[in-house]
Order: sequence, then structure tokens, then C-alpha cells
Amino acid sequence: MSKSRPPYPVAFRQQILELVKAGKDPKVLAEEFGCHAKTIQNWIKEESRETYPTRGSADSLSCAERQELIALRKQLKQVQMERDILAKATAWFAHNGVAKPSSTN
Repeated sequence: MSKSRPPYPVAFRQQILELVKAGKDPKVLAEEFGCHAKTIQNWIKEESRETYPTRGSADSLSCAERQELIALRKQLKQVQMERDILAKATAWFAHNGVAKPSSTN
């Protein structure tokens, strides 16, 4: 059985990343704060991908962009469904629902 620990708080991650940007060694930070150096390296890579996405790679979208894309696709489906309903209702009313004006002499 593997031991899995809960994710580190976002504020903690940001603090570690700021220290790395300031020039601290990830290995030293790992010993100082009690986490693995590989974890810190993964955070650095993830932030790098979000900040500087590469074109054509499968992971070129940041997490926020991916969530926005999912929300936009959901909204598009909703709008398309509403459009289809309105088109069918318009066709029905044009054929059945509108009374023709009577001509008076």
C-alpha cells in the first residue's frame, strides 16, 4: 500500500516557489520545510508550463484555461440546444399556430 498525503496548501506552494525564484536551492528548501525536492521540482515545472505554455503540446493549457474551456463548451451546448428549440417552435407556429388574416370586402 502506498502512503499518500493530502496536497500541500496553495499558500505553502506559492511561498516555496517564491523562495526558489529568489535563488534558494530546492533541495535545501525540501529539507528545511519537510517535503521532497522532487515535489518542489514538479511545482516549478507546473508553474513554468502555466506561465510559458509551448505550442502544440498536449499540456499547453493551464488549469484555469482548461476549466474555462470546459465551461465554454458546456455553455455552447446549452445555447445550441436553445437555438434548436426556438427553430422548431418557429417552424411549428409558422405552419400550425398562426391564424391567417381574414379578408374583408
